[in-house]
Amino acid sequence: MVAKKKRPQIHDKYVVSGGNLTRKNKTCPKCGAAVFLANHKDRWICGKCGYMEKK
Repeated sequence: MVAKKKRPQIHDKYVVSGGNLTRKNKTCPKCGAAVFLANHKDRWICGKCGYMEKK
């Protein structure tokens, strides 16, 4: 039996510190503040529009 991958939950994308809520990952400049960029080893990628930034 193959184990399923655990999908990241929304609470894994934010940090609460002293009453402030901050985002862990960058957001996509094309799609807006609601879409996060995926953090890869050498790049940041948007899964919605395909935008890419090199690190």
